[in-house]
Amino acid sequence: MIELIDVTKVYRMGNVDVAALQGVTLSVAEGEMVAIVGPSGSGKSTIMNIVGCLDVPTSGRYVLEGDDVGQLGDDRLAEIRNQKIGFVFQTYNLLPRLTALANVEMPLLYGNGHDGRRRALEALERVGLAHRAHHRPTELSGGEQQRVGIARALVKEPSILLADEPTGNLDSKSSVEIIAILQRLNDEGITVVIVTHEPDIVSHTKRAISVLDGRVVSDVPVDGTRRAAAPSAPAPSGGAR
Repeated sequence: MIELIDVTKVYRMGNVDVAALQGVTLSVAEGEMVAIVGPSGSGKSTIMNIVGCLDVPTSGRYVLEGDDVGQLGDDRLAEIRNQKIGFVFQTYNLLPRLTALANVEMPLLYGNGHDGRRRALEALERVGLAHRAHHRPTELSGGEQQRVGIARALVKEPSILLADEPTGNLDSKSSVEIIAILQRLNDEGITVVIVTHEPDIVSHTKRAISVLDGRVVSDVPVDGTRRAAAPSAPAPSGGAR
């Protein structure tokens, strides 16, 4: 589904070229749940931006579901971001004046918004927050805000979910609830790629790709017994906090 082939990314900083990625090659199959892990500045977020069609490689190829992304125009890239990929952010990126339901419905306003309110409510139900649909972000806990963020990513039914440090601003209890939701969505067939520096999060994925200084330094399966020990996700229609 996702394939990076000898990808480099160089940023121009004044008179200096900074190599964020140096010959990265990796692949993610349909239905996998993969962690991309590394310290700050390792290049993991640059990989996420390229995979999410938010940035393009300086050289090398990115193939997504058989399409060479480097050969696609801006309209087609926007279409891919809109239809195939859901994004989950560390800082939630919710609009504070809108309710949870309106935040989730927002992506539908930029395309085919038919029956958007119903679809947004169903997405909130999938993350156990239907009962908080009419609350604003300031009335929600950090874990609840991140669940709204996941629902917003799900509302267009993407085949790929990209999560950039999704538990970075959360306490341990909320973190395990969020990773359990991502696991459940993966079990339902969504391909999940998580950028993280947290070993506890990595342990609940199926595969860990370690990045350092813009290079992949290891790519190994995660011990399945540790993954099996993950907590239960909040009930799809429930009131878990």
